[in-house]
Amino acid sequence: MAEAKRGQVGFFARDRGQVPPVDRRSVIRMWLAVLAAAATLASAGAGHGQGLPKTFAWTAYGTTSSGYAVSVAIGNALAEEGYKLRVVPAKNDISRMIPLKAGRVQFSAMGIGSFLAQEGVLDFAAKRWGPQRVRVIMMSWANSNTGLPATARDSAIETAADLKGKRVAWVLGAPALNQNMTAWLAFGGTNWDEVDVVEVSGWRASIQGIIDGTIDAAIASTDSSMLFQLDGSPRGLRFFEAPTSDIEGWRRLLEFAPWYAPHRATAGVGLSPDNPLDGASYGYPILTSYAGQDPEMAYELAKLLHTKFDAYKDSHSNAIGWAMDRQVFAWIVPYADGAVRYFKEIGVWNEEHEANNHALIERQRVLAEAWARIEDAEEDDEAHQALWLAERKHALTGAGFDPVW
Repeated sequence: MAEAKRGQVGFFARDRGQVPPVDRRSVIRMWLAVLAAAATLASAGAGHGQGLPKTFAWTAYGTTSSGYAVSVAIGNALAEEGYKLRVVPAKNDISRMIPLKAGRVQFSAMGIGSFLAQEGVLDFAAKRWGPQRVRVIMMSWANSNTGLPATARDSAIETAADLKGKRVAWVLGAPALNQNMTAWLAFGGTNWDEVDVVEVSGWRASIQGIIDGTIDAAIASTDSSMLFQLDGSPRGLRFFEAPTSDIEGWRRLLEFAPWYAPHRATAGVGLSPDNPLDGASYGYPILTSYAGQDPEMAYELAKLLHTKFDAYKDSHSNAIGWAMDRQVFAWIVPYADGAVRYFKEIGVWNEEHEANNHALIERQRVLAEAWARIEDAEEDDEAHQALWLAERKHALTGAGFDPVW
């Protein structure tokens, strides 16, 4: 946004020869008013730069998602400190990122789409996107499992291997969901060519499709509220397991989705410490911003999420995952400078985290330079993406990074 402003024509630019003569005292009064207004704006801007605005916004998945529910709970807790958080629901990764990129919201409660945006892959490989210089504030590592397939209990589908030939949801504009399903198909030894692909406009529609009987499987989190509707429907709900004893299955899963880790879920629909689910998971939601954002905003938000934790930790099964001792600081997307400053203040950030963060920022620099080399190529979208992915792999490999894709 700042670069766009530098290219604007000055507000007062005009042809001096067309300006009619005016009284000098009027000119003086006019400029005094302009200077006073400028001083007022400068003062307001300085105040805004010292921390989080009292009214701010972030995007999240739709109203039936766990990410939206916990965002609302956090907003209620922050209201006790005089803040007003507006949670903007969106159908997919792209629609969550657009307001953030445009500066209409300050943050986004993302899933693994934050990593895909950083990498400039899948939907983010399009000409209008490319690699994004994103930053993490904090994320939830809850007792639920994130990004696993859900299916109907009355179906014959019990494992990922049973998906072959079945109707599987492909959510438009949601590369994270679709890549997660790609990984789960691989876990079961199959792929998209061997299933019946059903395109839907958003995540909620994918679960509604299971309820309606038009879809057999879709990606979800165990604590998503929409799953309670599926569980309460005549069809019922079933989750997939990912036992760590299936070494080859895990190898195939991680080949397509390296962000997963084995996790025993005890929270979500039908789950408890007495009825756990051995599956795969990652942090969600991942509170994301851009590198150019005012660091004081990230600092204050990280501090509020920590100090107000007791006010929202029992509001939703996802909320417990925001505890400071559950944060994974050596992750795959770098943390915001302001958030890092707060983590250092409270003594939870160490040299390993610092080195990892610097390496990830360097990775983003390499990606940005690679994108700049091919950004203006006059290929069509498909050819441009192929050119980008080749350049991306070359640049990352040359710099000693794993290209993943």
